[in-house]
Amino acid sequence: MAPTLAHPTTVNFIEEHDSTATSLPMKEAADYYGKDETFTRSRTYSASHIHGYNPRRAPAFDENTHSRIRRLSHDEKASQPRRFLIDVEETIRLVLEQEDTDGDFQISVTDAGPKVMALGTATSNGFKTFDIRGTYMLSNLLQELALARDHGRKRIVLDEARLTENPVDRLSRMIKNSFWHSLTRRIDGEGLEIICADPKNRTGRVNPRIYVPHGEPAMADYYRKVAREKPHLNLDVQVLPEKPDDPSYVKSLNNKPGILALAMNESDDGRGGKILKGIPFIVPGARFNELYNWDSYFISLGLLVDGKVTMARGMVDHFIFEIKHYGKILNGSRSYYLCRTQPPFLTDMALQIFNQLDRSDVDANRAWLKRAIQAAIKEYHTIWVAEPRIDPKTSLSRYRPEGLGIPPETEATHFTHILEPFAQKHGLSILEFSEKYNDGVLKEPGLDEYFLHDRAVRESGHDTTYRFEKRCANLATVDLQALLYKYEIDIGTAIREVFDDELDLEEEFPLSPFPISPESYSKATRESSRSKPQRSEEWFQRAEFRKQMIDKYLWNETKGLYFDYDTAKEQQILYESVTALWALWAGCASEEQAWKLVTQSLKKFEVLGGLVSGTEESRGKISLDRPNRQWDYPYAWPPHQIMAWVGLERYGYLEDAQRLAYRFLYMMTTAFVDFNGVVPEKFDAVKLSHLVDAEYGNQGIDFKMVPREGFGWMNAAYQVGLSFLNSHMRRAVAACTSPEVFFSAANNVAEQVLQDMTHDPLGLAMDSLEIVTQD
Repeated sequence: MAPTLAHPTTVNFIEEHDSTATSLPMKEAADYYGKDETFTRSRTYSASHIHGYNPRRAPAFDENTHSRIRRLSHDEKASQPRRFLIDVEETIRLVLEQEDTDGDFQISVTDAGPKVMALGTATSNGFKTFDIRGTYMLSNLLQELALARDHGRKRIVLDEARLTENPVDRLSRMIKNSFWHSLTRRIDGEGLEIICADPKNRTGRVNPRIYVPHGEPAMADYYRKVAREKPHLNLDVQVLPEKPDDPSYVKSLNNKPGILALAMNESDDGRGGKILKGIPFIVPGARFNELYNWDSYFISLGLLVDGKVTMARGMVDHFIFEIKHYGKILNGSRSYYLCRTQPPFLTDMALQIFNQLDRSDVDANRAWLKRAIQAAIKEYHTIWVAEPRIDPKTSLSRYRPEGLGIPPETEATHFTHILEPFAQKHGLSILEFSEKYNDGVLKEPGLDEYFLHDRAVRESGHDTTYRFEKRCANLATVDLQALLYKYEIDIGTAIREVFDDELDLEEEFPLSPFPISPESYSKATRESSRSKPQRSEEWFQRAEFRKQMIDKYLWNETKGLYFDYDTAKEQQILYESVTALWALWAGCASEEQAWKLVTQSLKKFEVLGGLVSGTEESRGKISLDRPNRQWDYPYAWPPHQIMAWVGLERYGYLEDAQRLAYRFLYMMTTAFVDFNGVVPEKFDAVKLSHLVDAEYGNQGIDFKMVPREGFGWMNAAYQVGLSFLNSHMRRAVAACTSPEVFFSAANNVAEQVLQDMTHDPLGLAMDSLEIVTQD
């Protein structure tokens, strides 16, 4: 009788025929690694590895030759899905030691390792081995080992299918089930430690501080209670004044930065009482650890694709809260952003979510949308068509936020080249000059003008670009006009279709005059928001009027493109920007204008990896004294891609939208395959590279062993982009088929079909006939 095999009590043995052994190999890490340890005992070569002995041989090197035992015909066949028996810590050590030659804890194509490693098979209890080969499989192995370590596993049985998983499926799965979760934040007692961390804080104070808006005493009391119950946090709770966006006040907070309180819900505390809980939201990631404005719109599109409607809805709830208490949807939810907003997307965001809400409670859904539309109307009247952002002469709006001093959230050396001449002029160091300038001791009107435009660039979301250099606050940009046209259409449509063409506003604020003119804006008194119900007719009139102004000031018939308009110089700025395509997304382009945009201008921005931000000619020459800017050529960003895809589809140019989506997703997928699962903030779309050296570099690329978050809107672009691809394109992306190859093959097929169609159909039919003669 065979001796009883001793094994650790935590080990469960499984049989090969056990369906649970090979079921669902693509389960998420918590399910896959979070269960008891299992081993197979269907083979009896050795079980000694359980007690520490490992019969596998490390790779042998003879000078530069990597010597491997040849595979033989009688080697193990994969009649069953192959699985490996792995010691987690030892294998992590071996993979990094052998393959991670640049020491960044990632396995990429730039590493110079042999790109092959033997793993013991589970069916032989680790006695026989099988080679794992190539960057993709080895990087996936490293990722899986890191996830197993996260769940406290010392040994695992790993399905080969997790190492060879289709990269499109793997990335999409990770975004949906892992990345969104890792990017989720909540502002309450449980989430403060994570959300208060601010990589942009240069004051040296790391203890958390939260600013609570005026008029929310229950919220202030809640956070004071948290501070008392968690003294280790050293939480500083501050209440903002009634007007929190006064520039002088906001500047006074530069040395006291903190997170801004957001919307909360009441829930049961389990003891018959109520407790406030923060509403979850998604942050962009990396150094951007707070709620952002236009990032959140694109993130919400990805969330909706992934069925995470509640999360997307919560982000709209936060924007409603911000408009109510902070006067605008903020650039970001930190104290230094109180004067700035970002490109407006609230109406489309709310309507997209409304259309996917559970239809079981129509009245509640309608009430929620009402709150969102009311907030958007307030933002429209008090921010976008109010001074200083409105230019009454052209009736167009601009990014033109108020503010004083140097933006404190930038990197320490960001403005050195700007401040240095002024510091030398006063015989001061840059630090001394900055302090005196911020305090108002030194007056420099030229520097005031520079920072007026710099703040405007940051409000535009395109920070930075030579398109806006030293003039942004004066520009009526095509992107902003398109977004506000969409606001006007969305608000009018919602009032007409959902609210029976009559919407009463609950909050008191001044309405902007219409039609817009210098005379109407010079009047001291304004109509109150509660003086009359809102009706769709005025909003559609506003939209039509804006379209006429866009055509008058921004459209260039000769060039077939929209351009920004300088309201100070009263002329178009002939910088070719891909945001001209936002007119298609908004629907403010005529069919003829759309045709010219697609046939004449689209090719200016289309490169191998999708759409670049602007043309190389518009950017100008780059030198040491004139370095590249991250929102210029050759960089590609998710917002520009998504807006173009949706806009092209809206006007019937689906093939163009699919081609552009294929290019961008190919670039994303090859980076994911070749660089250990990276999902960055942006790309160099000409070189197909995430290794960007412009300005801040790139975000989302600094991780060890396994990507945890990706980057917010890049995650969304992948999920949204996949919805544009057909099954053939999706398979080609998964195979990393270059767009040049893919579309060349598709064009050849199309040309052949066209040639076949040009043959004489009657002649082809006659040729195929057999003439039968009778004797």
